[in-house]
This record gives sequence, structure tokens and C-alpha cells, in this order.
Amino acid sequence: MEDNHIYQYSLLNALMDGVSESGITASKLASKGNQGLGTFARMDGELVFIDGKVYQLQAEGKVREADASDRIPFAVSTQFVPQKTAQVEFRNKDDIDKALDEFNDHSKNLFMTYRINGHFHYLKCRTVRGQEYKGQPLSELGKKQSVETYENVKGTVIGLRTPKNWQGFGVAGEHLHFIQDDRKAGGHVLELQATRAEFQMAVASNVHVELPTSDDFNEATLVTDDEGVKSVEG
Repeated sequence: MEDNHIYQYSLLNALMDGVSESGITASKLASKGNQGLGTFARMDGELVFIDGKVYQLQAEGKVREADASDRIPFAVSTQFVPQKTAQVEFRNKDDIDKALDEFNDHSKNLFMTYRINGHFHYLKCRTVRGQEYKGQPLSELGKKQSVETYENVKGTVIGLRTPKNWQGFGVAGEHLHFIQDDRKAGGHVLELQATRAEFQMAVASNVHVELPTSDDFNEATLVTDDEGVKSVEG
């Protein structure tokens, strides 16, 4: 895996259509860089890949380290090597975009990967509870998600900014997952605030996509539901 190249397994549109029975193993994802995002089979929780380890962020903010054989139906990863590091104040989630644009204002149609390390005053995170039946769409799962808030915690946010025209391929715009330093809590970030945090950034212009070959994937209706994605991904 070359530095700051992106590897992606499957498509967000497949998750939106409920395709999540199987996928690559956690051990395979761990060979595809050093950080990333995703979910687990049956969309049971959120996935954060950090420092070479894969974690499952479960409902109510619980965390477990994934087994090597755990199946991952959708994930994005990279061999992250920062091209810039800055101390940034995050009054809200929009400040992520501002900092990325200041780093490189010619990258709106490129991917950007990042990592935020530090002390967070406030975080609002969600975790999906998992499918109640095979093929249940992500948009439906989002209505029963677990939402937790954290105050004055130390941890790391792993993030990816995807160009707007790639909606459905992935999550257009910001997509970020948080995990505490003690690995005891985390989730998909909906809101965040930090007075001074270390923000590491890189531009990514090379993307490798591996598509599933399962019957479920080939039978899926892969149509981009822009409003559905925005409602569930926050």
C-alpha cells in the first residue's frame, strides 16, 4: 500500500440497499494501511481502523477490538502519512472543512484524509445497532441509532473527505469516527468541539476500489439516495 493511496471495499450505495452479510476480513483490512473507517457484518456498529488495529464501536459507546476473522462489508483505508500538521480550534464540525481548505484550496475534487489528536470539550457520536433482518437498509437503521455525548475526553478522530460527485460511492463530504485514548468509547462523529487539537492532513488522488462478487451485491439496486445518505451520515 503506497502512502496516502486510498483502498475501499464495496460501495456506500450497497450499504444503503442493505448489502452487508459478508465482506473482507478484519485482518485483510489491517493489511491495507494504518487507518480507516467502515462497518461490520449486518451493520453492527461502526468501525475505526487506527494504528494498524481494527475496533468495533458498538451501541451505547462500547468498544471491542475486532477479531481477525470478523467480516467487513464496507470500509475505506489508507497508509496515512501527514503532509501537514497544525494546531487547530474546532468550534464545530464545519471547522474541519475550513482547516482542510487552508491546507490545500485546490482539492475540492480530490480526497483528503486526516487525523485529529487531542482533548475534546464535546463530542456527539452515533452507532448503528445492526440489522434486524437481512437486507434492512441503512436509512432505516439510522432511525434507531444509539447517540452518545462525551465531554472533556482525550482521543483521536480518523476522518476522510470525499468529493461531492462521489456521493454513493462513499459518504460525500466529511466522514469521521472517534475513539477514546483508553479505547473504551467511540462512534461516528456528528458534532465536535476542541480548543486546541493536533490536526494532521493529507491529499489523496489515487483510489483503489474492490467490489464484492456476492449474489447480494450483484442483485442490489445501486441507486444514490442523496437525502437518505445525508440523513443517516450526519
